Amino acid sequence: MANVEAFGGRRGLAVAAPQGDTNYRIPPHNIEAEQALLGAILVNNDAFDRVSDFLLPEHFSEALHQRIYEIASQLIRAGKIATPVTLKTFLTEQDVGQGVTVSQYLARLAAEATTIINAEDYGRTVHDLSVRRDLIVIGEEIVNSAFDAPVDSSPRAQIEEAERKLYSVAETGQYDGGFQRFSEALTTAIDMAAHAYERDGGLSGTATGLTDLDHKMGGLQRSDLVIIAGRPGMGKSSLATNMAFNIARNYEGETLPDGTQRTRNGGIVGFFSLEMSAEQLATRMIAEQSGVASYKIRRGDINEGDFYRITEAAREMQTVPFYIDQTGGLSIAQLTARARRLKRQRGLDVLVVDYIQLLSGSRLRGNENRVQELTEITTGLKALAKELNVPVLALSQLSRQVESRDDKRPQLSDLRESGSIEQDADVVLFIFREEYYLANKKPREGTEEFLNWEREMERAHGRAEVIIGKQRHGPTGTVELSFEAEVTRFGNLAREENLPARM
Repeated sequence: MANVEAFGGRRGLAVAAPQGDTNYRIPPHNIEAEQALLGAILVNNDAFDRVSDFLLPEHFSEALHQRIYEIASQLIRAGKIATPVTLKTFLTEQDVGQGVTVSQYLARLAAEATTIINAEDYGRTVHDLSVRRDLIVIGEEIVNSAFDAPVDSSPRAQIEEAERKLYSVAETGQYDGGFQRFSEALTTAIDMAAHAYERDGGLSGTATGLTDLDHKMGGLQRSDLVIIAGRPGMGKSSLATNMAFNIARNYEGETLPDGTQRTRNGGIVGFFSLEMSAEQLATRMIAEQSGVASYKIRRGDINEGDFYRITEAAREMQTVPFYIDQTGGLSIAQLTARARRLKRQRGLDVLVVDYIQLLSGSRLRGNENRVQELTEITTGLKALAKELNVPVLALSQLSRQVESRDDKRPQLSDLRESGSIEQDADVVLFIFREEYYLANKKPREGTEEFLNWEREMERAHGRAEVIIGKQRHGPTGTVELSFEAEVTRFGNLAREENLPARM
């Protein structure tokens, strides 16, 4: 097969070789594959349908081939026929170059055409080589920006921009999409049902280990932004760590026939702890899992039995796929870049952010207020959930107006600083513990009010409410959980109908 130079085509720019080598390297390309694919399209326009979902004109290495593919695609999409005869009216001799006419070049393409059966494979070859050329360009840009960095450009910003570009290249060229037979959709639905059947609790989403909450929500759904909101002292971080550790502890993976990994149960968890250090978070989680109060662990006020429970809990926690980022003051852009990196390097099934108000916008604007900045943050978190196809659990503070009401159960209007939290979230969960407020209203002992207070405390002791204030895919309502304040642990509430029958 004659190559494009024989017909007056032009090569792309050469790339400098490593230092010490005076030769220049040509970016990866395959002129013959491009010619064979274009010929197949000109001979049988049905070949275009096999590659049009993922192949664009810019994926061709030759400017002439880009022009031919673009014109052919416009003709076909307009319902016309793309052949050497119809295409030559849109090309000039200058497009082809010297030594060959437009008609000769198009006729040669048709003569060298591959069959329609191989069109998709040739298209993938052309696309993959284009991705490799993109990687070369990104590498050159990284080098150039490092050499000639502007004064206001930090190395961290350059790294994040490089990661963004690399992730964008990695996610391009998916060969699926478009119309499919209904039987294929049925197969996919049955597979989803089978995976749900295999999961804990038979859920369509990821089980949190809190049975009543899972039943109400169907687990954590992929690409959902889930907001966990509450006033200080309600246990937002505790609920998030309980759910996250339950998911990581139940992780089971499997290897598919193509060598990729898939999560069968539980999940790989990424936890952005913007408020607590990794050591503080680990201490809290050890307390939750061992049943030994965290203040006793910090003071060393433990006995031999406590120490055994702590070591057993730590041993189990060492094996779970739970990853912590304790960096404070992150911007939404930095958080996004790190989440992408974790997804690619380790895998990711659930992402937790503790908490939204400690994030900053991606760039400082002099005329931007906090409401606008928080809008950017929540929009970014929702976009990240969709991009990575994982549920994102983001914690949020509530405004003080909750404290001024008699009924201190939170509402959607209490979400602090921005209505965008309510707008962008797929699920909003509020945590309410009546015991917390009752404890602060203790009357003088010996009075009638004190006796009433004791009865109220006994009723509310060890109980918490998770109020589902919003849920796009299901009902709202309230779920009751147990809460052990000493070890900050949420759990399933024992119910009379779930207890063994009395003898």
